[in-house]
Amino acid sequence: MTSAETDYAALFAATPSPYLVLGPDLVITDVNDAYVEATGYGRADLLGRYVFDALPENPVQPDTGGAAALKASLDRVLSSRCRDTMAVQRYDIPACGRPGVFEERWWSMVNTPVLAPDGSVARVIHRAEDVTAFMYSRRRRSRPPPRPGPGGPPEAGPEPGRRLDPGAGGQADPTEWEQVMEAELYVRARELQRLNEQLRKAHAREREVALVLQNSMLHAPDLGRHPDVAVRYLPAVGSLNVCGDWYDLADLPGDRTAVAVGDVVGHGLEAASVMGMLRSALSAAIRAVPGPAQALEVLGLYARSVEGALAATAVQAVIDTKTRIVIYSSAGHPPPVLLHPDGSHELLDVATDPPLGARPEHVPRPQASRPYRPGDTLVLYTDGLIERRDEDIDAGLRRLTDALASCGRMGVQQLADTLLARLGVGGGGADDIALLAIRL
Repeated sequence: MTSAETDYAALFAATPSPYLVLGPDLVITDVNDAYVEATGYGRADLLGRYVFDALPENPVQPDTGGAAALKASLDRVLSSRCRDTMAVQRYDIPACGRPGVFEERWWSMVNTPVLAPDGSVARVIHRAEDVTAFMYSRRRRSRPPPRPGPGGPPEAGPEPGRRLDPGAGGQADPTEWEQVMEAELYVRARELQRLNEQLRKAHAREREVALVLQNSMLHAPDLGRHPDVAVRYLPAVGSLNVCGDWYDLADLPGDRTAVAVGDVVGHGLEAASVMGMLRSALSAAIRAVPGPAQALEVLGLYARSVEGALAATAVQAVIDTKTRIVIYSSAGHPPPVLLHPDGSHELLDVATDPPLGARPEHVPRPQASRPYRPGDTLVLYTDGLIERRDEDIDAGLRRLTDALASCGRMGVQQLADTLLARLGVGGGGADDIALLAIRL
């Protein structure tokens, strides 16, 4: 459902906090189900009535000050056109079906104006959280047990004739003020708990959507035909479990296989959406142009039109199994490693150029090739695998090649897991990681 189709009446009715909607004349124009439940009144008892007629002051204990405080708050809202949050107030309400009987009630109330196009107050939204049960639970232990009232809850409120507001003409007991402050904290904590639960559910839904999106974007149909390929994908710890890194594999005509990894700046859904566009563009380009350099040229031109794509990096390699060479080109990306079975290695760092979109004008990208022997392993990765804060990238490359030195004869799946473990990122790291290892 789009925002234009949102049923706001249904949302208002289902909101868990009690709400009244008042006109500028303070006549009740709407009430939600939570308010009906909290007060016991029917909608017919409230709609179309002046709020202080529908909810008159307790004539037995008028000095509790709730009605006067509410009237003052509503007047402030009408004059200032700003929201007004009230301290916890005692405001007794008539007991339904028991004429002349009032129930002691304590409320945390907030009044919010809804402005008309001309800036005047068109409505006032009155939210009233019932904290009576909490106030009862915090009564002074020295007070005698409460006595049942005539048909209502226990009459355990302040003594008649004394206000809780010292500024309203009475002396307040400090313990009563402690109870009021505790009630305020209780209401705010309950609001935060409800908000946190809503955020948790929203986060879970967003994460579920993100994972589906990520899996669809990283789908490589040709990968299943390559048992000697291992891929690992580890979003940064604490992220939504989605990221801007990617890997790809594509079979090309003439016994050639294209492999690539790339990295978009940032984390989360925004980076993942940019990643999906760049990955798709590069995967299409490598199928349509002669080699890796031309594919990265196409990607660089495309990246200029994609917000968030500038400064992304990528490396594209094509493995020609007939000639046994690896052809590669890099756009600002860490160099792939060609690992030999004896543990020796070569860094494919000759054809390196700036990241995507870094040049103001189009310049052909470099390309290089390197022969390989059967049993070699080509390892492509993103910078999250090797980079550490306050450390030169050369130190990270040395750590990578040292970790690979004893992995040359391992199967690629074992090699990938061992490499991640030795570099301390088996469960993820501070940055996103994509890793692809292919046995040649």
